[in-house]
Amino acid sequence: MDVGRLVARSMRRYRDRIALDGPEGASTFGRTGSRVMQLARGLRALGLETGDRVLDLQSNQNTYIETDLGISTAGLCRVALNYRLHPTDWVRIATDCTPKVLILDANFWDDAAGVRAMVDHVIVINGGADGATPYEIFLDAQSTEPLLLYVDPDALVSLNYSSGTTGNPKGAIRTHRNRMASLHNIVTDFLGNVPDERSCWLHAGPVTHTSGLFVLPYFTFGGRQIVQAKFDPESLVDAFENRGANATALVPTMVARLLAMPDISLERMANLEILGYAGAPMAPEQIKQCFERITPRMSQYYGLVEAIPPVTVLGPADHRRGIEGEAEILTSAGLPCNGVEIRIVDERGEDVPTGEVGEVITRGDHVMRGYYGQAGQDATVTKAVRDGWLYTGDLGRSDADERLYLVDRKGDMIISGGYNIYPREIEDVIAEVPGVHEVAVIGVEDADWGQHVTAMITVATGASVTVDQVLEHCKSRMASYKKPKDVRIVAEFPLNSTGKIAKKVLREQLNAEAAT
Repeated sequence: MDVGRLVARSMRRYRDRIALDGPEGASTFGRTGSRVMQLARGLRALGLETGDRVLDLQSNQNTYIETDLGISTAGLCRVALNYRLHPTDWVRIATDCTPKVLILDANFWDDAAGVRAMVDHVIVINGGADGATPYEIFLDAQSTEPLLLYVDPDALVSLNYSSGTTGNPKGAIRTHRNRMASLHNIVTDFLGNVPDERSCWLHAGPVTHTSGLFVLPYFTFGGRQIVQAKFDPESLVDAFENRGANATALVPTMVARLLAMPDISLERMANLEILGYAGAPMAPEQIKQCFERITPRMSQYYGLVEAIPPVTVLGPADHRRGIEGEAEILTSAGLPCNGVEIRIVDERGEDVPTGEVGEVITRGDHVMRGYYGQAGQDATVTKAVRDGWLYTGDLGRSDADERLYLVDRKGDMIISGGYNIYPREIEDVIAEVPGVHEVAVIGVEDADWGQHVTAMITVATGASVTVDQVLEHCKSRMASYKKPKDVRIVAEFPLNSTGKIAKKVLREQLNAEAAT
């Protein structure tokens, strides 16, 4: 089965059911599916061939879902450009993937001048401009009949570039096989059931990232999707109170903003049947607050750009066990999904004993085919995927039940005085201090110790936290060599394009300061 056939089936089965409800209004499965087919036919009519790249630059709206499904239906490779990246990042990505077409929201027309100059065709949404074809005119010129191409399961479906903004970009090759593996694992392991007419997914964050994984599962099985233009806590709560939404996925920074609302409550969020979270670890203390004030039906999932999520899932039952006494479970990323293999290995690639820390490697249909593009990247591909196993760069351990516990990224690990220190462990302890809103622990270069531990925190609205409070709490909860040498209270953290705390930026700032 491929995306085009799934879309054709849904537009027949659920023709009069609402599929999308976004900033520009509601659209049925019949109408949405017809527009997907028009887009697919139009792209093929331009002379594009299977595997050709199409850049897609727009913010959250119904057309984003159409282009996601339409480009795949045409057997083409979609490259979604995150609108939060700098235009120079868009150019770097385009240079790497050599696209033929750009689908562009008119709101980004001026900023996208660099990438517009690199493609043969520009299709513009929400407006018109010289040298571009308006999206609606492009669609209207094509038949609404289903386009049912044979697409090899191992053909490109998308190139997914990491959120970093320095160095040469690396686009992970995702295939149709990868996307079908994600669909399967979402339904069986994350949702635990097939979406139906009462299922309604809320796209609260950028559909370019974690929320976009749920586009195909919900469209395939007839679930509704609400598309919010941007993340806003009040609008999110309103969607659950008044618009029928009953599932969503957030990153921890979004959860923190929900918890900062004084009137958030289980009663207001009673319709929420599953709250997914991913993208970064969430401290056990924050999970407990979420359990008490937002919903007890929580599900964490883990994945990477190079291994389409979900790779592991920590479901509602394990969250409840953690809250009711088995607290360590709350620090787990959960169990491997169906069809997913995971091992924890040492530097030689050999399995480490249960409970010991090593690098997480994984194998299965969820793993990318490799990195796309530039000559000279072959060595990187070989290093990342060896004998079918993806070496993730994540450090972790497993327990006797095969749950995965992520310790940290290899690059974030701090080595001080010869000791390995994992920032997440310290962050979880500091998050226990009342009033701490968010925390980031960074390793700063140190002439005597190699690195020392610096903790940076933001304080919740209306709360008061002192440096001494944080240091005293750390002293009572961890070994002396792990304690922060420096604690700083800041107004806010820099965020990367996916809403995570930009630790790389913090590390560069702190090391530059230490060098002066």
